[in-house]
Amino acid sequence: MPRYNYIAIVANGKKVKGTVTAENPYAARKQLRVRSIHPTSIAEVSTAAEGKAALFSIFAKASKSQIIDFTKQMATLLNSGIKLTEALSVLTLQTSDVRFKNALIDIRDRVVTGESFTDAMSDYSDYFDVIYVSMVRVGEVTGSLSLSLSTISNFMEKRQRVESKVITAMIYPIVLLIFCLVAVMVLTTMVIPKIAEQIARTGQELPWITRQLMNVSYVLTSWWLLVVLAALFGIVWGLKRFLRTGRGAYLRDKLLLAMPLFGPLIKQRVVARFASTLSTLLGSGLAMAESLRVVAEVTGNSLMKQAVQQARERILAGADIATPLRDSGVISPAIAHMVSVGEKSGELEKMLKDISENLEGSTDIVIERLSAALEPLIIIIMAAIIGVIAYATILPILKISAGEF
Repeated sequence: MPRYNYIAIVANGKKVKGTVTAENPYAARKQLRVRSIHPTSIAEVSTAAEGKAALFSIFAKASKSQIIDFTKQMATLLNSGIKLTEALSVLTLQTSDVRFKNALIDIRDRVVTGESFTDAMSDYSDYFDVIYVSMVRVGEVTGSLSLSLSTISNFMEKRQRVESKVITAMIYPIVLLIFCLVAVMVLTTMVIPKIAEQIARTGQELPWITRQLMNVSYVLTSWWLLVVLAALFGIVWGLKRFLRTGRGAYLRDKLLLAMPLFGPLIKQRVVARFASTLSTLLGSGLAMAESLRVVAEVTGNSLMKQAVQQARERILAGADIATPLRDSGVISPAIAHMVSVGEKSGELEKMLKDISENLEGSTDIVIERLSAALEPLIIIIMAAIIGVIAYATILPILKISAGEF
C-alpha cells in the first residue's frame, strides 16, 4: 500500500508532519480528517526516497534491545489499563530512533482509524518479524495483548542471550586471526621485498621458497591484487546468487550440518530454535498448524524448514508431526521420540520447552569447548605461516653469511 508524507494543521493550530499509509491521496486525506488533522499538502513517498531509506536502513534500524524495551513497556502500559493508542503515543514520544519513531507514528495513526494493531505493524517487518506479528494477532483476538507482549519480550530476551554468548565466544579468535593476518601482510609486502632487493643486488639467485614468497608479495603489491579481488568478488557474488535458490540453500545447510566441528553445534542451535519458537507460539494460544507455518519461516535451515512443512501437512491431514521431524536428519531419534510422547500426552508445549532448555544448556558447553579449541588452533596455524615467512626471509641471509652464494 502506498505511503504519503503530509504537512497538516491540528485543532490547536500547530503545524505537524508525518507519514500515513492509504490506497490513494483521497483516502489519505480522509484518514487524516477523521483524526481532526487538516492536511495542507500530501505527497506520495517516491520509490527513490524509499530506496535511499533502504540503503541506509542498516544504520537507522532499531536495535533488538530497543524492540525488546518497546515491547516490555507496551506490555506494562497495557497491563496498567492504558488504551493501546495512548500507549503508542507515549512510547512514540520517548523513542529516539527517527525511523522507528515514524513507524510507530504510522502504526498509531492507523490504529486510530480502526485498523488492527496486527495489520498496522505487519508492514514493518524490519522491526516486527513473523513471530512477533503472529503472537500479537493472538493477543488481539483473545483480548490478552499485554500477556502476549510480555511473552514476546521474554522470548526475544532469551534468544538475544543465546546469540550474545556465541558472539562473545568468537570475539577473541576473530581478533587473534585479524592480528595474525595483518602481521603476515606486513611481512610479505614490506619486509620480504626489501631483503630480496638487497640480495638481488649481489647478483645471487634467491632460494626457491624465497622466490615463491616474492611472487606472493608481487601479487599483493601490484595490479594483480585487483584481478584476484575481482575474481574473488565474482565467485562470492555467484555463490550468493546460487545460495538464494532453493537448491543452493539446501546444499549449504546440508554441508553446514555435516561439518566436523561446527556441524553438531549448528544442529543443536537449529533444533533448540525450533523447539523454543514452537513452544512459545503454542503457549501464546496459536493453533498448531499456524504455529508450524510461522516456525517454518523462521527456522533458518532448509532441511528443518522442509521437515516442519511436512509436519504441518501431516497435522492438517490428521497425522502426527514426529515422523517427518525424525526423517529430516536434523532432529535426533531421541528428541523426535520426546516430541511424539509430548504430542500423545497432550503436553507438547512443556516437552518442547524442556527440549529447548536442555539443548541450549549443552550448546553453551559446546561453544565454550569450541572457543577453547579454536584459540590454540589459530595460534598454531598462524605461527606455522609466520614461521615459513621467517624461514624464507632468513635463509638467503644465512647462505650469504656462510658464503654459499
